[in-house]
Amino acid sequence: MRLVRVAVPVPALDSLTYSVPEELPSPAVGARVLVPLGNRIVTGCVLGGSDLESAHSSRPAPPPLPGRRRAGPPSPRPLRGSPPSPGLERPGRVPIPVEDPIDRTADGGRRTAASVREIIDVLDAEPFLPPDVVRLASWVAEYYASGAGDAVAAAMPPRAGIESERHAQITDLGHARTLLERGARRELLEKLSPGKPVRVETLAGSGRGAHAALLGLDRDGLVVLTRPLRGAAEAFKTSRVATLTAQGMEVAAGGEGPGGPRIGPRQRDALALLMGAPDGLSTSQLGERGIGPPSIARLVELGLVAITRKRIERDPFEGSRGSAALLRTLVLTPDQHAVFEQLSALSAARAFRAALLHGVTGSGKTEIYLRLAATVRQSGRGVLVLVPEIALTPAVAASFRATFGDHVAIQHSGLSDGERYDQWHRIRRTEVDVVVGTRSAVFAPLASLGLIIVDEEHDGSYKQEETPRYNGRDVAVMRAQQAGALVVLGSATPSLESYQNAVNERYMLVTLKQRVLDRPLATVQIVDMREEYTAAGPDVILSQALCDALAARLGAQEQAIVLLNRRGFASSVFCRECAATLECPNCSVSLTVHRAARRARCHYCNYSMPLPKACTNCKGPFLEQIGFGTERVEAEILARFPQARVARVDRDTIRRRGVIVSLLARFAAGELDVLVGTQMIAKGHDFPRVTLVGVISADVGLGLADFRASERTFQLLTQVAGRAGRGDLHGQAIIQTLYPNHYSIRHACRQDYGGFFDDEIAFRRAMRYPPAVALVNVIVKGRTLDAAMQDAGEVVRALRWSGAPYKVLGPATAPLSRLKGEHRAQFFIKGTHRAAMRQALITVLEERPEIRRRAIVDVDPMSVL
Repeated sequence: MRLVRVAVPVPALDSLTYSVPEELPSPAVGARVLVPLGNRIVTGCVLGGSDLESAHSSRPAPPPLPGRRRAGPPSPRPLRGSPPSPGLERPGRVPIPVEDPIDRTADGGRRTAASVREIIDVLDAEPFLPPDVVRLASWVAEYYASGAGDAVAAAMPPRAGIESERHAQITDLGHARTLLERGARRELLEKLSPGKPVRVETLAGSGRGAHAALLGLDRDGLVVLTRPLRGAAEAFKTSRVATLTAQGMEVAAGGEGPGGPRIGPRQRDALALLMGAPDGLSTSQLGERGIGPPSIARLVELGLVAITRKRIERDPFEGSRGSAALLRTLVLTPDQHAVFEQLSALSAARAFRAALLHGVTGSGKTEIYLRLAATVRQSGRGVLVLVPEIALTPAVAASFRATFGDHVAIQHSGLSDGERYDQWHRIRRTEVDVVVGTRSAVFAPLASLGLIIVDEEHDGSYKQEETPRYNGRDVAVMRAQQAGALVVLGSATPSLESYQNAVNERYMLVTLKQRVLDRPLATVQIVDMREEYTAAGPDVILSQALCDALAARLGAQEQAIVLLNRRGFASSVFCRECAATLECPNCSVSLTVHRAARRARCHYCNYSMPLPKACTNCKGPFLEQIGFGTERVEAEILARFPQARVARVDRDTIRRRGVIVSLLARFAAGELDVLVGTQMIAKGHDFPRVTLVGVISADVGLGLADFRASERTFQLLTQVAGRAGRGDLHGQAIIQTLYPNHYSIRHACRQDYGGFFDDEIAFRRAMRYPPAVALVNVIVKGRTLDAAMQDAGEVVRALRWSGAPYKVLGPATAPLSRLKGEHRAQFFIKGTHRAAMRQALITVLEERPEIRRRAIVDVDPMSVL
C-alpha cells in the first residue's frame, strides 16, 4: 500500500494519511491532490510518502495528563542564557508513518491502516509547491503550534484549490408537493422552485431549522443534494484567439472562387484582418472592429479559422513593463561602503549568516539593499525583500524595479487574486530572481535563494494575527538557514529580540551611524500637554508650538507630517445624564465616531450604527463626543489653516485600491502641504521637502496592558521623527505628551537606541518577559465568561505538573474580554524551553478537541491584548 501524508485546509488539524490507488501515479512532495475529507472533497498538499522517515516524532516527551500514569518529566536540552531567536530553532521532522499509519480525523479521532481513505486524483505531475517551501511550511506548523493545512495554505497562491460545494435542486415530486408542505420546508421548496441548483450555505441562512428541514426534504425525495467540484487546477487568465487555417489563407488570398465557401462581407473583413496578423487576433479585438461571435463561429464551422486560447499575464506593473535596468551611479558614503563590504563578504560565503543592519533614519539602508541584491544576482542566486506594510511595497518595488527591470515580482494582499496568482507563477517558473512583498512573500517559490532582506524588521505587521500566527521576520531567518543564504534585518529601531541576538553574537551587528551627506537629525521639542491644558483648557488638540511651526512651514512652502496613531473623529460617545457610553454589542469596546460617514464603528468586528441623537440607555439628548482621532486632527488643521492642502492616510481613506499610492505620489510631488495619518506614514517614506513632524498624543500606547508598549512607543516616535529633514533643509519634530519624563519618550527624542535598550532590557529581565524568556499567549473563547474561564482553568491545571520546565500564569479575563461576540479568558506560558512548552500545550489540547477548536495559541506574541 502506497501511503502519503497530506495537509488539508482544516484549522488546527495535523496532516492526514491517505493511500494512493494503483491507477494513479505516486504524487511528489509538494504536489496537490484531491482527497475526501468527511463528506467533502478538498485539495490537499502532499508532505511526504511511506519511503520517508518513520512516524516517531523528534519532539520532547509531553507532560502527563491528569488521571494518567506519570512517566516522568520531559528532558529537552537546556538553553543557557537568553533563548535563541525563534528563526534559529531547528525544525522538527515531518512524521510519515510506515509500519502502522495513524490518521487523525477532523474530530480528533484516530483511523487505522485498514480504514485509510484513497486519494481521488493527483493534480500535479511535478511539485506545485517546491520541496523547500513545503519544508518551511512544516516548520511553521510545528513551531507556531498550528495545523499543517493552515501553514501550507499560507504558502499557496490564490485560486490554487478545488473543493466540493453542496448544492440543492428541487425534484418533480418536490414541485408537486410544494403547496402541501408547511413552515421551513415549504419556504425552502419555494426558493428552489425555479429549478436551478442553489448553494446549501445560502439556503441554510434562511433561519433556524433550515438545515434540518433541508435534510428532511432530501430524505423524502423532494430535493436532491449534490456536491459538484468548484475551482480548477489552473487559474490563468486566457483569451480566445482566432488564426487562419491553411484553407482560410487560400480563401483570404484568392477570394471565394467557384465552388468555394460562401461567406458574407463581415466574414471577408475578418479574413482580411487575420491575413495581416500572423499571430492571430483575439475575439475581443475582432469584436471592436465590428466582427461579432456569429461571424467568427461561421468561419470556424467552414474550417477557415481556428480558435485557440492564449494566456494573458495580469501585470501589477502595467504601464512600466519593459523598463530598462538602471546602473547604480550614487557614490556610497564611507559608512555605507564599509557596511556593504561586510555584507558582501557574508553573501559570498554562500552559507547561512544573519546580520542586523542598525542604521539611523535617513542613513541610506535602501541603497545598500539594492547594491547587495545586485551582487547576489550576479552570482546566479535569488533575492527576497520583505517590507512590513502594503503602503510601503510600491515605493520599495519601484526602487528595485528601476534597478533590475522585469526581473522583479511583487507579492502582497493588495493585489487582485489574479495578479497574485500570475506573479506567483512567474516566480515559480524562474522568470524573475527578485521578489518584493509583505510577510506572506516569505513563502515565495524563489529558486536558489541567496539573500533575504527584512526591512523595518521591528515592525509588528510581520506578525500574522490569524492562524498560523507566524512572524515573517523569524520565518525569513529560518528560510535563510534552510537555504544557506544571508538574511539582513534592517531597522533604525531594532526589536529587542534581534538586538539581543546581536549582543549575544548570534547575529552580526553592522551599523550606519550617520545620515547620508552628514545631514543632521531633526531637532526634537517635547510639549508637556499638562501645561497646555492648564493654559487653554482640556480640549486642546494642537499645541501652540505645533500651530506656530505649521504656520511657519506653510508660509515657507515646506511640508509637514502630523501623526496620531488612532483613527476616527472621536473615541467614544458619552451621555452627560446617565454616564453611559455607546458600546459595541459584540466586543467590550466603545464605538468610535466617524464623522464623514456619520456612523459609530467598532474597529475590531466592524459593527457600525448611525450616530444617535439621544442616549440609547436613558433617551437623554445630551450626548458628548470625547477623545479624538486622525479625522478630528485633519479637521482642526483645516479650521486653523483654511488655505492648507491637507490629506489623511489611515484605513478609512485608503480602502480603495491605489488610493495610498496616489496620495503619497501627490505628497511627494508637492501637491499637498500637510499629511495627517496613523503609523503607516511613520516609516519607510522619503519626502525631502518635509521639514516638520508633529506627533499628537505620543503616549497613546503607553497605557496599554502590554509589555511591549514602551518599545512600540519608542519605535514609532523615532521612526516618525526621522521623516523630517531628509533633504537639504533642516528638520524639526514636535512631540506632544502627558508623560515627558517617560524613558521611551526621552530616548526617542534623543534618537538614543542604546540608552532605550539598556532601560527596556532591564525591565524585561526583572519581569521575565521576552527576550529574557520565551512566551506563549493562549486565549480560550466561550459563550460566557464563566465557560471560557472554566475551560482555560482545565487546560492550565493539566499544564501544571511537577518538574515542568516552564511557568503558567493565569487564567484571567483577557484585556479584551469580549470580541466578536465571544468571551475570552487568557493565560501565559513562560520558560526557556520553547519545544517543551509547545509540546505540552499541544498534547493537552489534543486530548480536549472541543477546547482546542476554541483556543488561540500565539507563540512569541507581538501583542498580549
